[in-house]
Amino acid sequence: MRVAIVTESFPPEVNGVAHSVLRTAEHLVRRGHQPLVITPAPARGSSSPEHTFGPGAADLPVVRIPSVPLPGYPQVRLALPSSRLGAALAAHRPDLVHLASPFILGARGIAQATRLGLPSVAVYQTDLAGYAQAYRIGGGLGAAAAWQRIRTIHRAATRTLAPSTPAAQDLTAHGVPRVHLWPRGVDSLRFHPRHRDQALRRALAPGGEVLVGYVGRLAPEKRVDLLAGVAALPGVRLVVIGDGPSAGALRELLPGAVFLGRRTGEELARCYASFDLFVHTGPLETFCQTIQEAMASGVAVVGPAAGGPLDLIGHRRTGLLVAPRDQRAVTEAVAELAADPQRRAAYGQAGRGDVTARTWEAMGDLLLRHYAEAVAEHHGTPVRYDAVPPAPAQPVEELPAPVAPVEHPAPVEEQAV
Repeated sequence: MRVAIVTESFPPEVNGVAHSVLRTAEHLVRRGHQPLVITPAPARGSSSPEHTFGPGAADLPVVRIPSVPLPGYPQVRLALPSSRLGAALAAHRPDLVHLASPFILGARGIAQATRLGLPSVAVYQTDLAGYAQAYRIGGGLGAAAAWQRIRTIHRAATRTLAPSTPAAQDLTAHGVPRVHLWPRGVDSLRFHPRHRDQALRRALAPGGEVLVGYVGRLAPEKRVDLLAGVAALPGVRLVVIGDGPSAGALRELLPGAVFLGRRTGEELARCYASFDLFVHTGPLETFCQTIQEAMASGVAVVGPAAGGPLDLIGHRRTGLLVAPRDQRAVTEAVAELAADPQRRAAYGQAGRGDVTARTWEAMGDLLLRHYAEAVAEHHGTPVRYDAVPPAPAQPVEELPAPVAPVEHPAPVEEQAV
């Protein structure tokens, strides 16, 4: 199958959308399909982390659309109008268009797919209406305008994929039809308890403090400010991993915390496994991949009882769910588990047991079934499940190395539309 993936974000950007698109494209190549990634161009001079792409026998073509930074949040890139999108689709001749978190470039992608008569799968990954409220965009009309755009895009798609049950319910409640569930995978070999690093623990907590970690963007919608009480707990050392527009303000607000900046690959895996407890504060997560990575690392978790974490955290079994946007609730939950190492260990073990089967291979094959069903629905033909290969017999650790994306030359000269 030839698949065009139109995504609002892709490496070298580091976020949930970029990561899941990369894993999806790699899986398509491994299964013998032909993906093409179309994405906004990164900032000039940006480079991908060394771990992001590995050597592979096949190339992953990537078309970059000229872009500008989002005002006030330069890490986010917005694609400019360009004929490159339509030309890339025409040249690739896809059987299906995959729209990842569509909003700007994705809206143009669904319009092109409709014009070309192609089936499409729209993957909902970002609570844009919630972001509009968090950033106070458009006053009281911001969230309503965001939902109107989400409805317009997703109603035009053959089917919509939601990453969690709460996200699927939210979409349906706001008038989006044909919603199906597609969770995210996790690399439970990279994120593993065996990567616990005693030397790193001593460096971060020389007094033997309980290490409490946060991993994610440092931005207003993540509500990392709610960790102020955690940072002040006696016998606790808060470790913050990530970067973003709120980094400076958070360093001032959390003077006792250790800020490590962005960490990736094996270094990030060591950090996760070295935590005693993981906490996430964002109330707008449609999934929350960092909670799943912490669970794979054998670490007990604390997260908000909202959105994606509701599907991931078994309350008082793998961690604790707390009231969203409630600093006191976060602090009390962390203090409760910081004082109970046996319960932390039990939660961490149970959490890892929950996620080890959620491999990217398994989730990738589920996505291929969605593709096959979307194509059949679009053309009004029986579903061809024979086009979806079975999972490989070899263990996950023996799968081929990730493919190495290459920049695909633009099919035509770039020009504004």
